[in-house]
Amino acid sequence: MIRTFSIAAALAIMPAAVHAQAVTPNTYVAKAGASDLYEKQSSQLVLASTKNAKVRQFANQMIAHHTKSTNDVKAAAGQAGVPVPPPTLEPMQASNIAKLRAANGAARDQAYIQQQKTAHQQALALHQGYASNGASAPLKAAAAKIAPVVQMHINELQRM
Repeated sequence: MIRTFSIAAALAIMPAAVHAQAVTPNTYVAKAGASDLYEKQSSQLVLASTKNAKVRQFANQMIAHHTKSTNDVKAAAGQAGVPVPPPTLEPMQASNIAKLRAANGAARDQAYIQQQKTAHQQALALHQGYASNGASAPLKAAAAKIAPVVQMHINELQRM
């Protein structure tokens, strides 16, 4: 028996990395830097007010893990001869930080968790995509090392 699948169905079951657009080494470094900066800033912001132990634990972990991934990408970029610009937030990330600042209490915690889910899906696509399709071997290795950690964060967020 021969089964046929539509292209849409095939794309739906393929991992995001397989059909993600390839990015240049410079773009990967900039996007990874922006992602880590957002994670650290949003986590520091929520730590200033949360009373939720799970949110506090997750935010502390985000600061530690994203500091490490920033260092990993910087080291790989150095090996690859790719410049590392100072990280800057992308417009959506800056908007999300502003939304967190405007929220209070449990509403801030909830907004933080929702934003983290989206941000981590985007980060996973970036790292998996570069690990699969990147042009720089040191950066591909760093992306491949970071992607499973981002997936672990997604799994934790799903349990929160």
